[in-house]
Amino acid sequence: MPPREGGGHGGGHGTPPGRGNDELRLYGLNAVLALFERRPQALRKLYLAEAMIPRLQPLLKWCVANRVGYRVVEEGDLNKLAATTHHEGVVADVLRAPMLELANWLDGLPADKPVLALWLDGVGNPHNFGAILRSAAHFGVAGLLLPPGATLALSGAAARVAEGGAEAVPLVRLPELPQAMAQLRQAGFGLAATLVEGGDNLFASTLPARLVYVMGAEGEGMDRDLAQDCDLQVSIPGSGAVESLNVASATAVLLSHWYSQVGDARKASR
Repeated sequence: MPPREGGGHGGGHGTPPGRGNDELRLYGLNAVLALFERRPQALRKLYLAEAMIPRLQPLLKWCVANRVGYRVVEEGDLNKLAATTHHEGVVADVLRAPMLELANWLDGLPADKPVLALWLDGVGNPHNFGAILRSAAHFGVAGLLLPPGATLALSGAAARVAEGGAEAVPLVRLPELPQAMAQLRQAGFGLAATLVEGGDNLFASTLPARLVYVMGAEGEGMDRDLAQDCDLQVSIPGSGAVESLNVASATAVLLSHWYSQVGDARKASR
């Protein structure tokens, strides 16, 4: 069994290190394990409950080998560190993944192959954001596009809800609206506005292989001018028993419809 405290920098019994804007406090088992699998060098400090030692042996050994500090702490300490009881026995201070510029993201995409992306126009709730990330990872979304000036950023709550999806889907910063649309269309993308009502029936629509779904805010929905500038306007039909799906549920439906049309062809082309 590893010692109750180990690793290199950040060890000792003092208060947790301060975190700047480039750091994030992650919590939740799948969120931390996904970070370890994809970006272990981003780990700065690990806190865990004693019961998690067997499950996290590979991570603890990596911490020792790479002089990253870890501490075994009590449940109450984890609650304070995460500011929630929903930490699943592990909390980590990590460096944020850098946000990509649109041009760089486009340059890294496979040429002439199906690609799906999400443009988040005003989504702000961290739990919705986390649920969107989880669905996006499941359906192979290549990026989440955020408009200039967007305040949305990955939080510990969003990463936990995403269950590892936050590490699978990069965040992309868009330029101003006309330039963003021009760059996306030049790269072969169609843009589909997602409307609560008034759009074409999603399930009767044929979607382009390279598609950006533009998602509106939780309360106000999509900006109407932006919707009209898109190539398609789609709505999800339903029984009418409720006004609409929330943005996270709607996203899962939208992604699954594209995947049912294009996903199998994309897998076959790999």
